[in-house]
Amino acid sequence: MAAGFLLALLFPLLLSGVLPSSSLHSSPLLIPSDASALLDFKLKADLKGNKLLGFSSNSSSGFCKWFGVRCRGNRVVRFACEGMGLDGTFAPATLTRLDQLRALSLQGNSLAGPIPDLSGLVNLKILYLDHNIFSGLVPPSISTLRRLKIVDLSSNNLTGAIPASFDRMGRLYYLRLDSNRLTGSVPPLNQTTLRIFNVSHNALSGPIPVTAALSRFRRTAFRSNPDLCGEIIHRECRPVQPFFRPSPATPTPPPLPPSQNAQLHNGGGGGYNSDKKPKKAERKRHILIVGLSTGFFVLICSALCFAMAASRRSKSKESFPSSPGPKIAMDTDAVMRIEQESCELEEKVRRVQEVMGKSGSLVFPAGEAQGYTLEQLLRASAELLGRGTMGTTYKAVLDNRLIVCVKRLDAGRMRGTGKEEFERHMGSVAGLRHPNLVPLRAYFQAKEERLLVYDYQPNGSLSSLIHGSKSSRAKPLHWTSCLKIAEDVGQGLSYIHQAWRLVHGNLKSSNVLLGPDFEACISDYCLSVHASPFPDDDPPNSGPSSSAACYAAPEARKPNRHHQPTSKSDVYSYGVVLMELLTGKHPSEHPPGSMEDDAVADWVRWSRGDGGGGDEEEENGRHKLEMILEVAMACRAASPEQRPTMWQVLKMIQEIKDAAAAVMDDEENDLLTTADP
Repeated sequence: MAAGFLLALLFPLLLSGVLPSSSLHSSPLLIPSDASALLDFKLKADLKGNKLLGFSSNSSSGFCKWFGVRCRGNRVVRFACEGMGLDGTFAPATLTRLDQLRALSLQGNSLAGPIPDLSGLVNLKILYLDHNIFSGLVPPSISTLRRLKIVDLSSNNLTGAIPASFDRMGRLYYLRLDSNRLTGSVPPLNQTTLRIFNVSHNALSGPIPVTAALSRFRRTAFRSNPDLCGEIIHRECRPVQPFFRPSPATPTPPPLPPSQNAQLHNGGGGGYNSDKKPKKAERKRHILIVGLSTGFFVLICSALCFAMAASRRSKSKESFPSSPGPKIAMDTDAVMRIEQESCELEEKVRRVQEVMGKSGSLVFPAGEAQGYTLEQLLRASAELLGRGTMGTTYKAVLDNRLIVCVKRLDAGRMRGTGKEEFERHMGSVAGLRHPNLVPLRAYFQAKEERLLVYDYQPNGSLSSLIHGSKSSRAKPLHWTSCLKIAEDVGQGLSYIHQAWRLVHGNLKSSNVLLGPDFEACISDYCLSVHASPFPDDDPPNSGPSSSAACYAAPEARKPNRHHQPTSKSDVYSYGVVLMELLTGKHPSEHPPGSMEDDAVADWVRWSRGDGGGGDEEEENGRHKLEMILEVAMACRAASPEQRPTMWQVLKMIQEIKDAAAAVMDDEENDLLTTADP
């Protein structure tokens, strides 16, 4: 009778949703509201039920001791569930019921679907939802959270515009929306508090508002938005033209016959859509026009070379006529060089025409702005950057002054990969967007020809930074630089492993590039999975700094066996890169993995020229180097099972960084990590 009376009292609460039905079958009888919110979140976010094992209604009275939960006065004020592999959704009316929450971090998972309405988190100051696969719009409710200082929604699949109401967030200090698929304009943010801002790698357009706040940021905060313009990024905004009308502001080429002019105006230029194939007749006419133009250019070059060769055969030394000014004497060697360059030019034109004649198109990933065509890419001036295990890399300067990096994949290595398989894989790789990955912008394949187009990174590779040039002696980097680069590479690699369940397969210092602000960005990722091995590990002339065998895990070096790359073999390669960072020594000079830890530590100190002693600051730096070395040695464990995951490695690196920041009393770190009541 008593039990029936209690049920009658609780029944209205069950109907209203205030009390979860599970409360009647748990101990204690009533689950605290914050514990209920966490359990509801787990139900939708942890679909397999094996990530948040400690979250249980049976232990709800001790929910403040659950993983990632911090309480004050028995209310949740901080919840951090990072890199846990959550693959569900951030369901509405779950965590958003935590009205005392100050800091929320769900970064580094695989949470999908839209971000829910967050207006219930009235006390929230810090929000990290980056490195997931959230889709849909940026929730406008974020701008209603008046205490919010830090917002990071980067590296997701968010679409739509940046809410204009963001300019009313008076305390905003940190805003990252980069590496999404956002469109529309940049709102006129002008908060005096705004210090960190990034909207790069989206599809934003129009002029950037010139406000005091936005003017503080470098062009890198806006890069890879081809349709943005304005004073801040030094890109002129051109007036909008009717769709079918050529822009008079666009530089025009030399006059062509009327039929060719009309063809170029209607079918060429930056508005070319690679996904929509032109009719066969139009394609042939387009190829013919480009072929005639390039052929005409080659004909002029050949005639010029013939005239110079005739001049060389004359008995008296002639001067080459030029525009008004001093005449340039042409000696025999110079003429021979020009003749050779002319022949090389003809060969290049022939190859270009062959490629253009093949059936294929430049494929841009979904949501990627189509800023150039295949024809423009093939017309670009090219500079050889290097040859590696996967192919040859060029710097290409397009006629619109856009600079891209083009990798021509080695046909022999990709021979076993069919067209459809290659397209499926490139579709997955093209979806990777992270500040520490060089983004794949487009790809092309036709028969044996496969090209990948990436952003150009202006500061070279990590290998060049570590080992210097032939004219300069290599010197080990300062420990703070080692830590920064280690974290950058760890962030990118962890994102590949955690968010997309892919592997790099070819990590080495020459595949880590340095961006405009010397941020480390990983390149050549996820290509080795479909590549056949070289008999001698590396192609000829690849150089010692790109020797893949030195970075390969022990299980990948077994003879007569093609090892399929794994996340643990990536971790081993990362450990080798860390050792290279610490010592300035190429991996071929590193001690074997069987060496005792103390002996390795001594060797690292010797490599850095560290004889001990020094002041307190030097001793602190030495201690941080030893901590990084411990991470490197854990990554270089002989057995894959003994190596940590990349997310665990990243957490170790970040703990070292936090310890260093605490010693240095870094004000910015205090702001990012402290949530006052």
